[in-house]
Amino acid sequence: MSNNFRVFHMANRLKIFNIVGARPNLVKIAPLMCEMGKHVSIQPILLHTGQHYDERLSDVFFRQMGIPTPDFNLEVGSGSHAWQTAEILKRIEPLLVENKPDLVLVVGDVNSTLAASLASVKLGIPVAHVEAGLRSFDRTMPEEINRVLTDALADHLFVTEEDAIGNLLKEGRPRNRIHLIGNVMIDALHQFLSLAQKSNIGSELGLLNGNGFVPFAVLTLHRPSNVDSMQTLEKLLSAIDAVAEELPVIFPVHPRTESRLKDASVKHHPRLRLIPPVGYLDFLCLLDRSSLVLTDSGGIQEETTALGVPCLTLRENTERPITVTEGTNQLVGQDPLKIVTAAREILAGKPKGGRVPQLWDGHAAERIVKILLREASSGTLTLNQLRTNNEEIIEEYYNQQRLHSALGYRSPEEFERKAEWQAESRSILSRGKTNRPARAEGEKRLRSATRNP
Repeated sequence: MSNNFRVFHMANRLKIFNIVGARPNLVKIAPLMCEMGKHVSIQPILLHTGQHYDERLSDVFFRQMGIPTPDFNLEVGSGSHAWQTAEILKRIEPLLVENKPDLVLVVGDVNSTLAASLASVKLGIPVAHVEAGLRSFDRTMPEEINRVLTDALADHLFVTEEDAIGNLLKEGRPRNRIHLIGNVMIDALHQFLSLAQKSNIGSELGLLNGNGFVPFAVLTLHRPSNVDSMQTLEKLLSAIDAVAEELPVIFPVHPRTESRLKDASVKHHPRLRLIPPVGYLDFLCLLDRSSLVLTDSGGIQEETTALGVPCLTLRENTERPITVTEGTNQLVGQDPLKIVTAAREILAGKPKGGRVPQLWDGHAAERIVKILLREASSGTLTLNQLRTNNEEIIEEYYNQQRLHSALGYRSPEEFERKAEWQAESRSILSRGKTNRPARAEGEKRLRSATRNP
């Protein structure tokens, strides 16, 4: 095993911090938490950053999918990408220091994914990234930045498709750290589909007749490139109106999109049905029963491929190319003519063919846990060596906190605002990391500061 990577070794129980922050993360973490719970040798801990924590959009996922209540919630809330990432870094570091997990597992590509990874590696804690290697090659997408950086930091890279392996190899990641394991989102679909099919959402929306579901389409829109510009949004809705001439279109409106629609008072076809966000089971039922799905979501491209439902992706690119090359997905971009033409072909009984990709069989979480247990049991560092290395990092962290207090500041933030942070803290702590005399000097100055605050 290469010395360039952090490794972990199983002691009594393997303590794994599982990070979620946004709704798609919940669908992916549910099978993993379930599988970890089957192993007495694993202590799974769930940490929610609070990046998205809305009663309608998050809590219902916990209830319906049987996800345990988070052990920790950072309650970060919404904000700019930089602010959100920084807040997560600040709030998660003390928890990592105090709880000393053996591994941090992150899923997807949201700000929480990157922030948790960065905080962990700086403390010497190994990171596993589920859904690694996906690339749209569009750096205007914040998610693409998160994906690339998280994969550069992670020690264990779990991928859903062959293209992702190639992407990671081109970025210099070693092949023995990359594992093709399937798709945890499809694990959740397999687990909950039969329950979702019993949902009453069809009856509630008037989509049933004496023979079952009437033909209908599902629409989701939330990406900034589609909803932040009113010109683009209106162009897309004009195409959707044309589709609504053919059949009802059910549109669970994302909060971001809802605010844009209210701001502009955009008119739409009466058969374009705007409804509040729905829970996972209700939405899975709608996907499964629909004749057509139009979306800009990455995860929905995968779910429709697994269900065999035609999907039109309202983007010019996708980080999930296997849904196009093997699945039921087509990229149609923002061109109304292209969207309407593709939709009419599908409704005329000429959909694009597709198949379910390799290993999308409902056992991805099982494979991930098996690999992690194998890696833990065969780690090249002994437990004591690992703990010694981590303790040095943790000692430095607490030295910083003591220094802040000793010099009479109420918080690290207050101290950092003072110019002497550069002269005092860096001089004492950085030199203390590299040689014993400097550490002794730092300890002496700390004692002196404590006597004379």
